[in-house]
Amino acid sequence: MSDDQNRPGFPWAQGSATGIGSMPGTDPAEAMRVVAGELPDFPFLPELPDRGPGADVVGRTAGLLIDIPVEVTPRGWRLAERPGRDLARARSMFSSDLDVLAEMLDGFSGLVKIQLCGPWTLAAALELPRTMNVAVADPGAVADLTASLAEGAAGYVAEVLKRVPGAQLVVQLDEPSLPAVAEGEVPTQSGLSRLAAVEADTLRDGLAQVLAKIRGYTVVHCCATTVPFGIIRAAGTDAVSFDLSQLRRGEEDAVAEAAEAGMGLLTGAVPTLPDEAAGADRGGRAAGVSGGRQVRVGGGDRARGQGDGARGSGDGARETAERVIRFWRRLGLPPATCAPQAVITPACGLAGLSMAQARGVLTRCREAASMLPELIEETGGDVR
Repeated sequence: MSDDQNRPGFPWAQGSATGIGSMPGTDPAEAMRVVAGELPDFPFLPELPDRGPGADVVGRTAGLLIDIPVEVTPRGWRLAERPGRDLARARSMFSSDLDVLAEMLDGFSGLVKIQLCGPWTLAAALELPRTMNVAVADPGAVADLTASLAEGAAGYVAEVLKRVPGAQLVVQLDEPSLPAVAEGEVPTQSGLSRLAAVEADTLRDGLAQVLAKIRGYTVVHCCATTVPFGIIRAAGTDAVSFDLSQLRRGEEDAVAEAAEAGMGLLTGAVPTLPDEAAGADRGGRAAGVSGGRQVRVGGGDRARGQGDGARGSGDGARETAERVIRFWRRLGLPPATCAPQAVITPACGLAGLSMAQARGVLTRCREAASMLPELIEETGGDVR
């Protein structure tokens, strides 16, 4: 990427798109082919929770923990006394996924995003071995988990860089449960009451401990209805990822402050519910998109085969790009900073879709992002 493509501090080219993490199906090679085809400039390592325990984000991350074994129960994952089959299975699937990543990105040089569960969502999901309450109920257990996760995350990064040495890593911590932990909404084992809220300073310090161990550009992702932007920013992450449709009016000031502080904004602007994503699928097929193969037209990326029949895809992508520009204008930020600073992503993960729908969503993200710089230049950021 040339220097003139980037605003200083952002590793991506202006007008970039990527995914969140999860994909449908059970075939890692198929998922990686779709991701690499649709997002050739900013691919991510897909997670395939349809494969069962150990492929979900909690089990996948728990398999990275150092000296803290886990096991599966009928309710989910639990801290265990010794390593067993469940942990071995999770680690085996993870190793296979890294093999696929190395094969598909052989010789690749550029941005690659990887994901793992953040410390607070992990602590809100892993049961303690005796009480059946989750680990977030025990400050000592949280401290041990956080330290172990920090070391495991560092090892994860090192392993990816060994397999894809040309990668410039963007490392995402998924924290969908962070608001519940902050607001005292995590249920006890009985479900009849809630665990006490964790103080903001403690939440910040736990996130910061893991972030500090990560070699690469960091992102904290939260697609909940109330995102604690202040805590996330204070923890020292480089960027924040959120669902634009969940953002409340009162939270826009916090997003603007994050942007003004130089944080990247991974903006979830393309719907991922099956009925809504079906439109992206139809648009992608109308455009003749096959694996995201592209040709360079007039200095921009355009999907091969676009013509009159591509109107469904192009119109949807333009609507998405305009939505992001309008959002930027509401934040009161300079229009010229939008394309360099914002990355367009799906609203959330894609595991609940068909592969065709998931491909369509990623296509729309890429096409919308590529339109951003030109639209801003044409309109000055004043879109209706």
